[in-house]
Amino acid sequence: MSGLNARIGRTAATGLLAGAVGGAALIVGELLAAKARRYAKPTMGLALRTSMGPVSAPPLRLVLLGDSAAIGVGVEWLSETVGGHLARLLAEGSPEAGERHVLLSSVGVAGSRSSDLATQVARALLGDRPDVAVVLIGAHDATSLRSPEESAAQLGAAVRRLREAGVRVVVGTCPDLGAVRAIAPPLRQIAGVLGRRMAKAQAKAVTAAGGAVVDLGEETGAVFRADAGTLCFDGFHPSADGYRVWAHALYPAVVKAAMSPAG
Repeated sequence: MSGLNARIGRTAATGLLAGAVGGAALIVGELLAAKARRYAKPTMGLALRTSMGPVSAPPLRLVLLGDSAAIGVGVEWLSETVGGHLARLLAEGSPEAGERHVLLSSVGVAGSRSSDLATQVARALLGDRPDVAVVLIGAHDATSLRSPEESAAQLGAAVRRLREAGVRVVVGTCPDLGAVRAIAPPLRQIAGVLGRRMAKAQAKAVTAAGGAVVDLGEETGAVFRADAGTLCFDGFHPSADGYRVWAHALYPAVVKAAMSPAG
């Protein structure tokens, strides 16, 4: 009987080892496929700048910082970007906020991580000081396996520097990476876990630094998972519909920041 038990144990161990090796090989294969995939490229340069709304309305300087989301990789027109959607919503106004003449700019750079924000903050503070800054960062930190705590600390430092300059700050945390279709399961699920860990650390750091937090994964993840049309052709970057969803999630915090006193 002991011999039978030993053979069963060896068979089970062999099966587990084979399963682990096979699983690892599958994930490596998916990583290679994801890296080889053709992704959308920036089409509007590194900086976006426009104005929206009646010139007679109170001015509002809005700047975006962060990664590809801050410049709208995946779409062709400025009006389709997060910044474009937000500028239009702010310009149209509401009974509480009224109309605004929105001066929109972006210093975001595709592929950026939180470690790149210090340079972007310096660029954002050149010239006329922004009234509100929207920071969209975290996806590349998570997918490159950066420490959530280290990345969040770098984000927190950027938020603190903006706040000390009198800029109100809204941060859209790492989106739901489990919704991207450029990555196949089970790697997609792993990416989702990494993204949630990053978003949680970001929220804590941003709040401590005096910024407002919008959990994009929590607020919009279900929409992105249900509707493939929220992503552009590459299955990774948002489409015009996806950026619109993000903008509407961010808008309440942005309009609240716009109505708050500076400093």
